[in-house]
Amino acid sequence: MKLCVMDFDSTLMDGETIDMIAGLAGIKKEISAITKEAMDGKLDFFESLTKRVGLLKGVEYKKVDELCANLPYMPGAKELIDSLKKNNYKVMVFSGGFRNATSRAKDALGFDADFSNILHQKDGYLTGLVGGDMMFDFSKGDMLLRLQSILGVGQEETIVIGDGANDRSMFKYASKKVAFCAHEILKKEANIIINKKDLREVIPYLS
Repeated sequence: MKLCVMDFDSTLMDGETIDMIAGLAGIKKEISAITKEAMDGKLDFFESLTKRVGLLKGVEYKKVDELCANLPYMPGAKELIDSLKKNNYKVMVFSGGFRNATSRAKDALGFDADFSNILHQKDGYLTGLVGGDMMFDFSKGDMLLRLQSILGVGQEETIVIGDGANDRSMFKYASKKVAFCAHEILKKEANIIINKKDLREVIPYLS
């Protein structure tokens, strides 16, 4: 068995879920600026996430769900996942974004499991609170180590794919580290760099 862990926003999905949700509240520009700083590594991820979600308080939860059901997946996403499965990889998605989006992507694209965060809602509206699996800068690396232990998969059998600063922690524990259309801070940690927005570009590196 081999293991592939992929980021979701701007990696498996073409865009940032939280920025799109911010559009529902009319504050996309403000949220996008914070997202960029976080992905550039200029802001602590936990602080940036809780700040951004706090600004979404009052957004109707039903509209969030509808948006997340219609997100644009990255070109080549399904083809890459199909190739990974044919090459005996377990395929996981780690996302600092939200389960509303990643669970739907699991059904649509066929990866094995998703680990992400949950937007708290009450009476049908976002409360501005968030919790979950991927709240911190170190979360992805921490979860990857746990999965490797559970599955009996070593670093040499692991490939990781991401684009932002919060993907760095999992790059430490994989032999193949793919920076996909990535921020400069992550490219420095990678040994495979892909600048074309097409996940099929990863397929030649699987064997």
